[in-house]
Amino acid sequence: MPLIISFYIKLEIGGSNLEQRLSIITLGVEDLAAMRDFYVDKFGWTPVAENKDIVFFNLNGILLGLFEKEDLAQDAQVESVAVSSTSFSLAHIVETEEEVDDLFASLENKGVEIVKRPQKTFFGAYGGYVADLEGNLWDIASNPYIELDDEGNVTSHKDIKHLEQ
Repeated sequence: MPLIISFYIKLEIGGSNLEQRLSIITLGVEDLAAMRDFYVDKFGWTPVAENKDIVFFNLNGILLGLFEKEDLAQDAQVESVAVSSTSFSLAHIVETEEEVDDLFASLENKGVEIVKRPQKTFFGAYGGYVADLEGNLWDIASNPYIELDDEGNVTSHKDIKHLEQ
């Protein structure tokens, strides 16, 4: 399924380094209305801003935007090309395996496509994948190396050098 992702960033004033943060992820979508409805009806999210051309969801400090793929390509002045949804995944990290299982059960009951059911990984995480209407992969997992604050925001990633094979 075609997809374009854009990232909005802020340049550090008076310096040459890009500040290490992410503000907005914009998914270029084929059907804006259907994708909006998917995130509202299946994930239970509420748009924070929207019009006929774009929809924004607030994701704990990062905005997820949905924008028609052709319009996004035109805005960036690039050719619209098919992009594989296996080139990236979006992740929703929770504290426990039980939370992962509960989310999968809820999403499956709402008709969300289960791509890979939750399972243990070789490094101790537990999770699986679901897909939105246009095939964008969502990794829903608990991971002992990712540190979360009380609101579920990622605060850090523990060292993983010892996991090299």
